Amino acid sequence: MAIKHPRLYIHIGGLVVVLAAAGFLFTTSSELFAVKYDQPIKKEATDIKGDTKTPVQTPVADTKINQGVVVTHVQPPEAVKSIYMSQCVAGTPSFRDKLITVADTTEINAIVIDIKDYSGRVGYVTDNPTLKDAVSDTCRAPDIVQLIDRLHQKNIYVIGRITVFQDPYMSKIHPERAVRKFSDGGVWKDGKGLSFIDVGSRDHWNYIVELSKESYKMGFDELNYDYIRFPSDGNMEDADYTLSVDKGKTKPQAVEEFFTYLQQQVKPTGVMMSADLFGMTTTSTDDLGIGQVLERALPHFDYVAPMVYPSHYPPQFNGWADPNKFPYDLIKYVMTSAVERANALDRAAYAQSIGTTTPALVAKYTPTTYKKLRPWLQDFDYGGNYDIPEVKAQIKATYDVGLNSWMLWAPSNIYTTGALEK
Repeated sequence: MAIKHPRLYIHIGGLVVVLAAAGFLFTTSSELFAVKYDQPIKKEATDIKGDTKTPVQTPVADTKINQGVVVTHVQPPEAVKSIYMSQCVAGTPSFRDKLITVADTTEINAIVIDIKDYSGRVGYVTDNPTLKDAVSDTCRAPDIVQLIDRLHQKNIYVIGRITVFQDPYMSKIHPERAVRKFSDGGVWKDGKGLSFIDVGSRDHWNYIVELSKESYKMGFDELNYDYIRFPSDGNMEDADYTLSVDKGKTKPQAVEEFFTYLQQQVKPTGVMMSADLFGMTTTSTDDLGIGQVLERALPHFDYVAPMVYPSHYPPQFNGWADPNKFPYDLIKYVMTSAVERANALDRAAYAQSIGTTTPALVAKYTPTTYKKLRPWLQDFDYGGNYDIPEVKAQIKATYDVGLNSWMLWAPSNIYTTGALEK
């Protein structure tokens, strides 16, 4: 099987970033990896203030930025089939046009675009006073409203991805919100030198709510929340969660409190909401040490997207020496588990609502929550060569467990179009 592109792999923020030799030059400021704090640590405030595609007109976000575009929204397709576009690519017309062509010529009907990436910087231009200082000066789309309008004209559903608690930029600006170090009280960093906001930071919750509302006004049809968790690697023994765990909460409780608040504050806008979870959440019943539990996420979002990349499962998982060699079997196994758990959650809620657990009565109920499941599938060559057979196998496995929606993740933004229906 021929290699599609010469690629270089680096790890950033828990994700594998692929740089295509002939594709796209990725640049970032070294400042992100050498954060300094020249102000005293402030005390955080604790007050919380509170397949039809008919366009729906919404309030104009900013006439200067919109340049006469009337912002509209479309409803999600019955089956969402999406690819990912980074905010660097969204700001590079020649590259993003290639991804739009993919949607024009294949079954792809949705595109995920970064709103806020691993750096914590915002990927579009805005005059919103709460957000404008966080706008990236290297990777951004100054014409995001026009880009989304163009996609809507092509009946493409637009999803905006927001990395939530991994946020080196905001950890620098507001270190009082960050995960701290037991050793010296400074801001903690993971094994890649990236810092996280403490899940219990109410000020950050409000910041994410403001970013969400502004993004919906810009035209995003759905908001996809990633890194909604505690850190997963680095010197974990030195990580001090002063705003969450230290206040007597378990990690799953702290994460679900954020889910609840986010739903209460953002859902009334009418936007669709989705959550990215570690792939292992579909088969593990504990929180994996990061606060994520599948059953705690499902009630709060329209879609839940486990990142079930075969390369991210350890050797011997389910007896497979190398899970990369079993893309169909792995996706079918882990997503079958997700469907079964969603159905069990549904039946338990139904039994409670009718006041009985009588098997004959509960068995008559038809679960629907499983339809929220929409996995991220692997389209990058980490751990093995992922080409047409491997990508097709994952998509088929998704269908074979009774699901109809999926998203392809390729950090390079280069996709295996031969695996897609025309």
